[in-house]
Amino acid sequence: MGDTGSGPPQLRPGRALAHTTGASGSGGSPHRSDSRSPQTPRGVRRPGLYGRLGTTPPVPGRPTFSLAVLAALALLFAFLTWQVAVDTPLRRADERLGRAIADGPLPDGFAELLADLGNFTVAVPVLVVALAYVAWRARRAGTPRWWLPTLAALVTMAAVPALVVPLKEAVGRTGPPGMAGDGYYPSGHTATAAVAYGAAVLLLLPWLRGSYVRRELAIGCLVLVVAVGFGLVRRGYHWPLDVVASLVLSAMLLIALTVFLNSRSSRAR
Repeated sequence: MGDTGSGPPQLRPGRALAHTTGASGSGGSPHRSDSRSPQTPRGVRRPGLYGRLGTTPPVPGRPTFSLAVLAALALLFAFLTWQVAVDTPLRRADERLGRAIADGPLPDGFAELLADLGNFTVAVPVLVVALAYVAWRARRAGTPRWWLPTLAALVTMAAVPALVVPLKEAVGRTGPPGMAGDGYYPSGHTATAAVAYGAAVLLLLPWLRGSYVRRELAIGCLVLVVAVGFGLVRRGYHWPLDVVASLVLSAMLLIALTVFLNSRSSRAR
């Protein structure tokens, strides 16, 4: 009979206190029963990783996806190399397309300018300037091992002649009309431009403010590299598949560089 009063209900032993004011220092939050901070608070999220335009933390499975893309590109490159090395319908169609582009309306002077942007003496100095700026910013910010991304980019650039020269000798493809000798597959100028400009953009992205600026820089780099390849074909220095294969090879190198930079950034966080 003593429990029939009209007083407020009393807490029973063992009931959860997660929703009561001050429980475990939560301050009355209906979502958490302790004072722990959220695992990914917005205030501590870092800018996007190397090669990414967003601001998301590392997502499981992306290295696996990158490996799958690398494997697909390697198969594509092997297929193109096989088609170029022997007399196939694809090779004959490639040569017809190359002759048609070489006879196109684009002025020779402009095409020559585009092709020259793939020269070692043009593309590599651009990369060196970008790497020097990134290294200076990273060292000034106190980034641990600030020199490591720069070294990784230089190693990636050095891999271009180490891969292209043996492939040229192994395939021994003859050049377009008017070009003497062989060894035109893959295009060294295209690979030099793609890796030099691409690596420069990858290292610059984290130091640029605004997703619009980063996106426009990435798009501009892609357009520039494609223009270099087109200029080479238009001037009759390479067949189209020489350029396409170099783009595939360069994409593999840049993806490997991106995976390395992202893994390093993830460990630092």
